[in-house]
Amino acid sequence: MNFIVSNKHTSKEREILALLQNFENQGKLFGNGARNKIKIFNLDGQEVNIKSFKVPNLVNKIAYRFFRKSKAQRSFEYAHQLLDRGIGTPYPVAYAEEKDGLLFKKSFYVSEHLQSDLTYRTLVQQPDYPEKERILRAFTRFTYELHEKGIQFLDHSPGNTLIKLNGGDYKFFLVDLNRMNFKTLSFEERMKNFSRLTPEKGMVAIMASEYAEVSNRPEAEVFEKMWGYTEEFQQKFLKKKRLKKKLKFWKK
Repeated sequence: MNFIVSNKHTSKEREILALLQNFENQGKLFGNGARNKIKIFNLDGQEVNIKSFKVPNLVNKIAYRFFRKSKAQRSFEYAHQLLDRGIGTPYPVAYAEEKDGLLFKKSFYVSEHLQSDLTYRTLVQQPDYPEKERILRAFTRFTYELHEKGIQFLDHSPGNTLIKLNGGDYKFFLVDLNRMNFKTLSFEERMKNFSRLTPEKGMVAIMASEYAEVSNRPEAEVFEKMWGYTEEFQQKFLKKKRLKKKLKFWKK
């Protein structure tokens, strides 16, 4: 097993490795575990999350073995890059990879557990959530900060931003970090980065209004692009959903 621990946690290397080795039999499941499995463990009085990525397909077993960094390694390294740039994310503890000869098997990413008050998804699901507009505007400023710092978070979706209310001084933390680019973002890339967050036009209008203000761009231009990319994503999403439904029907 390839096993890397952050400098902050080197003194707990043996304990972390023991948690990884007992992943299947211990820990408290976090979420439904339908795709990748996340469990919460106690590490010397501190809660940590361990994410077990599913075994990849044959092509990726070879790719991750020789040509590409694993999802766990990318998550670990990207978390450090975010923190170095002043962006919130649960602190990275370690990552581990299992390899078998010429093939890659499983990988694990360990991070400190962060207790949040809500995620962006809460704002989508609860139209009357208290101070919803204020939180949305603060979230938009946070996303603008990501863009200004050259961070393209490709999985900028409803469940991947944890929010702490912090008495009105809202704090945002990114999770599910394995897909990111670090580069100068074009206006088009910035607007497309909002496309997966919500199908609600009113929410997009608020985000467009705030982004226009902080970026000194015409609000109509920002809204047109942001909503256009949102509609495009929603159409693809619904088309894919209908296709899956048809496939399930034909399998019966």
